[in-house]
Amino acid sequence: MRKFLILTLAVLLSTLVWTTCGQNPSITSTEDASITPQGDEILAQHSDDQPVASPAVAIAPRQPVVSEGVTYGEQTDTPLQGYLARPESADNDLPGLIVIHEWWGLNDNIEKMTERLAGEGYTALAVDLYGGEVADAPDAARSLVQAVSADVATAEDNLLQAFRYLETEQGAAKIGSIGWCFGGGWSLNTALLLPEALDAAVIYYGRLQTDPDRLEPLQMPILGIFGALDQNPSVESVREFEAVLQDLGKSIEVHVYEDADHAFANPSGRNYNEAAAEAAWTETVDFLAQALQ
Repeated sequence: MRKFLILTLAVLLSTLVWTTCGQNPSITSTEDASITPQGDEILAQHSDDQPVASPAVAIAPRQPVVSEGVTYGEQTDTPLQGYLARPESADNDLPGLIVIHEWWGLNDNIEKMTERLAGEGYTALAVDLYGGEVADAPDAARSLVQAVSADVATAEDNLLQAFRYLETEQGAAKIGSIGWCFGGGWSLNTALLLPEALDAAVIYYGRLQTDPDRLEPLQMPILGIFGALDQNPSVESVREFEAVLQDLGKSIEVHVYEDADHAFANPSGRNYNEAAAEAAWTETVDFLAQALQ
């Protein structure tokens, strides 16, 4: 009930939240250039990449799941449409996950990852920050990232409505966020937006925030997954992020995988590293189980 009241107030008064940036201790605007991913930066990481599926995309969930397209909110009379998956045999309210897509958008890979997460015992909702658009080339993806970066408040409202949907419509008592690349940065943004209400955050090689004042309000455990060959974020910035959170007394767990580059966990991209991806998946599943179940 406390979370529901917080989220209801946030959506109704979102314009005030965006401009006052943190008057409510549980909801804080993330509109800050230091944490908002920019299309040109991500383009440098994906300039030679294409969303071309490998057989690893077809990894089945650990248990049978049911999935469907759902409407989880509305913005300016336009429905927010996402992809929802949950275990087929679930007969009780499950923990919820906000699943945030990479810079390509809510494509088949993200739907498969959402199903795989659901197979671990979650009601998983893949949100769409691109309004239904999906990129199949780097330049198109850059334009979509830049559109989100130019209107952070709309993306924040989208995520707030996703949180409220999982809590009120799906009965999730605990809710976490997870995202990759562009979505990894937005998983951290979700934690900053809901520093007391969100129960866990998983960041796969997303852009980081290292300002102690911005990170201090965070109350949830955080898992960071990164590649040693990645330059954005670099290992140095990852370790700085980790050290700042440790100094603040926060619960932070970081894994940096050798011989792994940016987007190494995406089986539909050219940087896929099977060994690192599966090791990271194990860490993710264990972390979420401890934080949410």
